[in-house]
Amino acid sequence: MAATSAASASTSASTDSAEQDALKALTFQRLHPKTYLERFLAEDVRPDGRDFDEWRDISLIVGSISTADGSALVRLGSTTVVCGVKAEIAEPELDRPNEGFLVPNLDLPAICSPKFKPGPPTDEAQVLSDRLNEVLVSSGVVPTTSLCIEPGKAVWVLYVDATCINYDGNAFDATLLAMVAALKNTRLPKATYNEETKRTVCSRKEMRPLSIGRFPTSYSFGIFDGTHTLADPTSFEEPLLDTTISVVADEKGGLVSVMQLGLGVLGGTDDVLNKCIEAAKECWRTSRKDVYETS
Repeated sequence: MAATSAASASTSASTDSAEQDALKALTFQRLHPKTYLERFLAEDVRPDGRDFDEWRDISLIVGSISTADGSALVRLGSTTVVCGVKAEIAEPELDRPNEGFLVPNLDLPAICSPKFKPGPPTDEAQVLSDRLNEVLVSSGVVPTTSLCIEPGKAVWVLYVDATCINYDGNAFDATLLAMVAALKNTRLPKATYNEETKRTVCSRKEMRPLSIGRFPTSYSFGIFDGTHTLADPTSFEEPLLDTTISVVADEKGGLVSVMQLGLGVLGGTDDVLNKCIEAAKECWRTSRKDVYETS
């Protein structure tokens, strides 16, 4: 009986000690985040246990929003983004009579992270939306000419709206994946323009998929303290980074674009970019080559 009591007391004491150590570590992390990260990196490991070049797991679910014309939900680690596509018919621009419109937007609501406050869109959300628009347009995911119903009369407008419902860093990679998967999942009714009535008529029976030109995927890296390149940075690591580099590649491993946010670099700029591009291609070969096949 006494031995059982002693063992129980010992277990309770070790549990209390572990809780106190965890609380001390959490307090130190919040008060001295940069030093906290530096101590982990000095041991060649990151705070979440990953190697410098290790990526978080990805899961992709499509068609989960029944009221949208196309949808996708992506989880990148703990970062979760849901995207829906809604289509409308509009008149084309005068100088581009046979081109439709692709309008991407990302919302980072207060519910997804304490770092975001209620109110109008944050600067970060606007910057990410601009970057997403640049990639979608430059890569030709959906050729705008394929959205033409009748030149000069009617075209499709695709509103690609993504919302982050849980933010743990690297929203750009997760959102681009969600947007492209949602576009692949989109079905539009067959539409014809009637010259006599000047109206567009949509079929209720015949639904058609979009003409997808390329399937871009983004691979983002954070540069910390000018000496470390961290793949797929978390929300804890992001505010401490000197710069972020995003490499976008298509479904064949071809380079689409490279974007940098921030001024810091690791050694020579060319060396950093080449290193990131090679790491992105390796990730594509080993884990993301067929990421869109399930959508």
